[in-house]
Amino acid sequence: MPELRENEQKTLLALEKLKGRASVEQIAKTAGLAHAAVMRAFLTLTENKLTRTHEKKQTIIMLNTEGESYASIGLPERRLLNAMVNLGGETKVNVAVEEAGLEKQFISVALGWLNRKGWATIEQGNLKSLKEPQQGDDEKLLKLLSEKGSLVVEELDQEFGKAVTVLKGRKLVETEEKTIRELELTDDGWNLVNKGIQVQEEISQLTPELIRTGNWRNVKLRKFNVEAPGPEVLLGKIHPAQQIIQEIREIFLEMGFTEIRGSIVQTAFWNFDALFQPQDHPARDMVDTFYLSKPNKGKLPDKKNVEAVACTHENGGTTGSRGWEYSWSPEEAKRLLLRTHTTAETIRYLSEHNEPPVKVFSVDRVYRNEKLDYKHLAEFHQIEGIIMDKKVTLRDLMGTLTEFYYKLGLEKVQFWPSYFPYTEPSMQSTVYVPELNSWVELCGMGIFRPEVLAPFGVKHPVLAWGGGLERLILLKLGLEDIRMLYKNDLGWIRRTPICQR
Repeated sequence: MPELRENEQKTLLALEKLKGRASVEQIAKTAGLAHAAVMRAFLTLTENKLTRTHEKKQTIIMLNTEGESYASIGLPERRLLNAMVNLGGETKVNVAVEEAGLEKQFISVALGWLNRKGWATIEQGNLKSLKEPQQGDDEKLLKLLSEKGSLVVEELDQEFGKAVTVLKGRKLVETEEKTIRELELTDDGWNLVNKGIQVQEEISQLTPELIRTGNWRNVKLRKFNVEAPGPEVLLGKIHPAQQIIQEIREIFLEMGFTEIRGSIVQTAFWNFDALFQPQDHPARDMVDTFYLSKPNKGKLPDKKNVEAVACTHENGGTTGSRGWEYSWSPEEAKRLLLRTHTTAETIRYLSEHNEPPVKVFSVDRVYRNEKLDYKHLAEFHQIEGIIMDKKVTLRDLMGTLTEFYYKLGLEKVQFWPSYFPYTEPSMQSTVYVPELNSWVELCGMGIFRPEVLAPFGVKHPVLAWGGGLERLILLKLGLEDIRMLYKNDLGWIRRTPICQR
């Protein structure tokens, strides 16, 4: 005889009382145990071949709010028929509707079901009842559900089975699938209970009182299976994308940078003009940029900076450049928009801190009027930074980004000559991804042009870089579709490890 614990003994005795087969709920009630306790006992009993399990599916049906209302006041067609009978069996539609107190939205429903059930005829706006029918199966089922609360579809007779289909089609009921588990004693189980089982109470905790009095010798301590799987615990955790953003912030902070943040709403002055982007540039069009409608204009900064930027656009100002050779419009610069890059905040910070050293970074959301697909979003994150100091060079910038990528676990880095509107010289950084067996472009980089710096009195080189962060996140997480990051797929979030290395 296998050694059984208290709850397993009680489960067997309950099954004996229930003639060898019963549902978990019945066993729990008979044995005075919790549902979970019976299920745990069942696992051990099944391992010892003392019980077996049977499962069957059940469909539970219950009234929804509208169904409960109809069960109380009657189906629309029944209410309309009763009104016709009260009016002599034949009347105008509008008169019958008024007599029934039928709501406007239910008139067509009632007329349709009167005709479908053959309760009345409709000719030239006249209603004529054919007879006063007996209560239909759908009405009987409504009443029964109202009384019982819920029913098992599989236990209903054939007529009610058809009524279930009707009520489901009219969206008056809700259904729920349920699995019913029954336990049954095996031959070994019957042999054991026939020999007699005497339940011995167990204790699960050894108390100081038991030890002090010595009563621990007289009690049975409950055994615990430490190898049994425990319940799944779904702990809260930071979103995988946010984990990588935090990691990036920590890397920059370790490297001596300071983080800056700013408003997502910016004027076109800071988003475009301060970066020497001409006012007729295609990127400033509404097909690329989200402009605000209310309010649609913001304030420009101090007059000195505005005039310096305007002059640089029109003729190059003090930079030696010819500028863009057009008449700069302050009204265009006042337009409010959702920033298209975090450089809008970077240049604003630089205008207020024009003396070295400056070493700042930003990781924040930006907005562009993009068509959504597997690699583009209208709202995404951008990572960027600047270093301003005496005699810093492009080599310093390459070294900074190489160190940053190395700390992220990307050890092979290359730089290629490129073009960006507000840096010169400009480069593109690419990293080798072993999993893809290829080089992937990440951040654009370069040294800010004089036309960007001179209007704000910056006299030293400014190293700058920036790029979309989602591409880097996709590489780290091994994803191909950027939309996965924002689907709130709890299964994927739970499966993704906290540590990415």
